[in-house]
Amino acid sequence: MDLSPIGLWTHALDHLPMSRAREVAAEIESLGYGAIWVPEMAGRDPFVSSALLLEATERIVLATGIANIYSRDPLSMACAQSTVTEAYPERFLLGIGVSHQSAVEGLRGQTYGPPLATMRAYLDGMDVGFYLAEPPTTPNHRVLAALGPKMLELAATRAEGAHPYFVPVEHTAVARATMGPEAGLYVEQMAVLDDDPTTARATARAGMAMYLGLPNYTNNLRRLGWTDDDLADGGSDRLVDAIVAWGDEAAVARRGQEHRDAGADHVCVQVLSPEFTGLPLDEWRRLAPALVG
Repeated sequence: MDLSPIGLWTHALDHLPMSRAREVAAEIESLGYGAIWVPEMAGRDPFVSSALLLEATERIVLATGIANIYSRDPLSMACAQSTVTEAYPERFLLGIGVSHQSAVEGLRGQTYGPPLATMRAYLDGMDVGFYLAEPPTTPNHRVLAALGPKMLELAATRAEGAHPYFVPVEHTAVARATMGPEAGLYVEQMAVLDDDPTTARATARAGMAMYLGLPNYTNNLRRLGWTDDDLADGGSDRLVDAIVAWGDEAAVARRGQEHRDAGADHVCVQVLSPEFTGLPLDEWRRLAPALVG
């Protein structure tokens, strides 16, 4: 599967009519990006959305970042993956993850299990291989949302690699060392195209706010040496600058290269907008020459 080094991670397409989202996906492809990563929380079904966006494009990869394992049982997840892969060979990458306790128990009303054991059992269920429809002609590809060392090791042994989210460059180096040289490493990177430190960091903090309230992310940052003072009050300037690349196009491109130098195979850039539902199409256009040439 050819992802190319740079893709886009975005929830913005969920906030458009699907006809418009398909037009935007085609433009993203024309700009040279290698993949579009779409999330799953309480918006569009990521498999249906991916299939519709793939139909509107010719070569770009659609990736889920991530499909929640609590949203469907292992057989359903595996069958959905095979369905999309059969229709669009080598153009669908399934990213799956355990999500967060607050989302699983508060939003879905389910019991959040121990992340590592739950994921391992889920992968066992996916790998049963019971699929009675026309099979894909190419392999199914999957990666795991992984932050800590044990989940990273599982991503290296039971998937094609890891999709770390909300991480500084230092985590990329740790992930590569943990997983070894062969596993794929597909890193999300937040970005703000704004040269003014005050307004850029304000936009960054707004984008970071939800994640600083989720233990999976804050525990990972603590493992890397970040302190409670760094995590408080929207994040210290030092933490904001480490999580979010802000400045001009060259600044964002440098951060992407830093991840690649640290061991990432692919960086999916998430452009933050002052408005949560904003479509950063102008920013994607501006960034394309610097990121993908």
